Amino acid sequence: MPAGFPGLPSLNALRVFEVVARHLNFRLAAEELGVTQAAVAQQVRGLEASLQVRLFDRLPRGLGLTDAGRAYSASVRSALTMLDEATRLLRPEPSHLTVSVTPTFASKWLIPKLGHFAQTHPDIDLRLLATERLSHFHTDGVDIAVRYGQPPFGAGLNAELLMEQRIVAVASPALLAERGIPDRFEALQGYVALHDAHDYWPQFIATVFPGHPATTTKHVHFNQTSLAIDAAVARQGIALASQAFVKDDLATGRLVQVFPQHLRLDKAFYLVWPRKAQQPAALDIVRHWFKAQVDNS
Repeated sequence: MPAGFPGLPSLNALRVFEVVARHLNFRLAAEELGVTQAAVAQQVRGLEASLQVRLFDRLPRGLGLTDAGRAYSASVRSALTMLDEATRLLRPEPSHLTVSVTPTFASKWLIPKLGHFAQTHPDIDLRLLATERLSHFHTDGVDIAVRYGQPPFGAGLNAELLMEQRIVAVASPALLAERGIPDRFEALQGYVALHDAHDYWPQFIATVFPGHPATTTKHVHFNQTSLAIDAAVARQGIALASQAFVKDDLATGRLVQVFPQHLRLDKAFYLVWPRKAQQPAALDIVRHWFKAQVDNS
């Protein structure tokens, strides 16, 4: 270390400590840092040894911060935040903005609109991080995310409603022409129910056919809504999806809405971004563009 700071631990050790203190779990910290649990544990042990202070209590399930560890974590987090802000100011990239979304949101809602964004904002380099994993703003370099759920989404995060969630049942018009409209619960049994990871079928059946068992006889499960939608286009069955994700398919006739009812959920899509003094110059522009796309749809 520089002569002016002879007692300062390594920056890497302090970064590992901050992540462990936040998760209180070696495994989750290792996943965020992209290293092994053993490496994380070794860094923590080394930091405690160099400071000659116990920072964590090893509990039967996870970790707990000691009083010294709790005070130190607040100071370390504040110092790392200052370093991060100083670095961003030193190397500003106002025209670059990274957006985190799920693969389905990207393919079924955002990507068809990107041409409009490129035309209206050619000076902004919009970068998409499409993943089912919950992205971390600092670690993954994410400036703003679209998240599904209910706020609050975490300490130090702003959340703004983007669009409410309305679930509709969709199928290929050719499939309905072949098998008939399932206007009775018994007729629905002739169709394959295409599921995604959310599994809205029990709630949907209870809405459309109250008093009947909340299940059908045939099921196919997918881990992404976009795959269930593609299967519906391919005449494989009936899918449940957000109305926003199937709007283009309904407009072109690739899909039709099977029932007039829709399922309205308490959860919704939100724009989420870190609450801090220095924001990328393009952040407000992208936020307003997202909301304008919803308002115009």
